[in-house]
Amino acid sequence: MTNSEREWHAMGRACELALRGPRGVNPQVGAVILSPSGDVLAEGWHRGAGTAHAEVDALSHLDGDAARGATAVVTLEPCNHTGRTGPCVEALLRAGIARVVYAIDDPAEISGGGAGRLRAHGVDVQAGTRADDVRAFLSPWLETMRLGRPHVTVKWAQSLDGRAAAPDGTSQWITGPEARSDVHRRRAEADAIVVGTGTLLADDPALTARRTDGSLYPDQPLPVVLGLRPIPADAAVLRHPRPVLHRTGGNLHGEGGVAPSLMEELRELGVQRIFVEGGPTVASAFIRAGVVDELLVYTAPVLLGGDRLALNDLGVPTIAAARRLQLIDVQRLGEDVLFVARPAIDRPTPDQPAPDRPGAESDQRVGER
Repeated sequence: MTNSEREWHAMGRACELALRGPRGVNPQVGAVILSPSGDVLAEGWHRGAGTAHAEVDALSHLDGDAARGATAVVTLEPCNHTGRTGPCVEALLRAGIARVVYAIDDPAEISGGGAGRLRAHGVDVQAGTRADDVRAFLSPWLETMRLGRPHVTVKWAQSLDGRAAAPDGTSQWITGPEARSDVHRRRAEADAIVVGTGTLLADDPALTARRTDGSLYPDQPLPVVLGLRPIPADAAVLRHPRPVLHRTGGNLHGEGGVAPSLMEELRELGVQRIFVEGGPTVASAFIRAGVVDELLVYTAPVLLGGDRLALNDLGVPTIAAARRLQLIDVQRLGEDVLFVARPAIDRPTPDQPAPDRPGAESDQRVGER
């Protein structure tokens, strides 16, 4: 086996190690140290904010000059800044690492640039090894960095005529079991699930991610309830495996939309993907605020009539101001149809200005990893 083949396999192992770390405000990173002959000397991974980075964790298992002349295989470009811990670049240089192989660049301006600094000190650096494999699990963090906030998916179920409930307010169940199973699978992939107090009081949802047999998925989203009304003491959501986060959410009915502080708080809690389930007031508020990246519309072949629309005012006074979408996918789920779409144009709104560059609003937090 050649050294390049050993590095390729080591990167696969680094991916496995990265997934041992928590998904949160910091990236999941794994590292493997190879001897000049290609043998594995040490392994490490990042265990969360404030702990040793993957490269430093791996080096900590070696004594003296054991890493001198070795190769560090890392899933993410070694950082080049001081936050809660020192720069990984410095640790690699002190250890005498001769070659660094990594998958993808660090997108943050404050922590990126490690590869250039290593090269400037004579270290052989190779980027791009198994980059697609790393992006496969790191994409939520990368998307959060690009947006400067968590990725937001808004979901609703509706009748063919666009109603989210019958005239008497009942809505369970508009869609069939296949569609509901798909929703629960997607819940399990999210870090937080958001509903309004109106939906909470009307439907008493548990906000858990459940399999078809009723058992819970191992990963459960943080339940977030928006609205001024209190949560009833016997609400099903209070039996969720994770504590409920109850916030006002801002002026959900008016121009203010979703409070920027809510997005900031969720990101600081390590939330990378938000799953907004409703109801119409909350879904519309997120859309009005211009912070929606994906829409999931489960449509059932039923007609309900009435005024219980799936969305309310979106701030669209005329057809020319319509919020155009790009249709990404259409799926048949039993008798229902799922439409997957995203905004056709990223249009910052006055209450949610776009950062000057990707990740600009969060550089200091990234620097603290």
